[in-house]
Amino acid sequence: MEWCQVRTNPERRRALIDAAIEVLAAQGARGLTFRAVDKEAGVPAGTASNYFANRDDLLTQAGARFYERLQPSPEVMAKVTEGPKTRANITELMTDVVGRIEAFSTGYLALLELRLEATRRPALREVLTERVRADLEFNVRNHLDAGMPGDEQTVRLLYLALNWLILDRLTLPGLFTEEQGAALIEDAVHRLVGPESKDEPHHSRSNGL
Repeated sequence: MEWCQVRTNPERRRALIDAAIEVLAAQGARGLTFRAVDKEAGVPAGTASNYFANRDDLLTQAGARFYERLQPSPEVMAKVTEGPKTRANITELMTDVVGRIEAFSTGYLALLELRLEATRRPALREVLTERVRADLEFNVRNHLDAGMPGDEQTVRLLYLALNWLILDRLTLPGLFTEEQGAALIEDAVHRLVGPESKDEPHHSRSNGL
């Protein structure tokens, strides 16, 4: 009876998954063991094995938890649905995305480890593919429903561009300064979103192309 109660404790489960994310970021996928998760979470040895069927189960849930923790706040969602339909607003939203991910840097580094692990584990690859696709489709739908300038391809291109910027900022922090990063976000939005109205020419902010 006690084992069942522990296994179904949602707060304990989330704490263990969060600990798994920290282990992945610090030690890589090879370092992710139930013993390491128990130690990181500060719980008795054997606790994690009561919550997860196996290591693959833990890996999969760690991937899902990353996206759960990065859900935008109601205030951010209000800026999408009710904010001005301008490139300036999109720039603020994209800056918020980058900032939230950088604030949860261990989560992003853990996700990179999961991506690499997924190349060797078809089941994990399938789960991550579906989760990332759902997240991208969610962003595309919100962008279009809100009447923001740009189309669904704009959202996909911003996703690709900003993900690589985040990768560089977290793995090679000396490559771009914060000021350069902010300028790159602004310019990426300006170039990819296009004109805000039919009368506005589509040109580059920095070089007039």
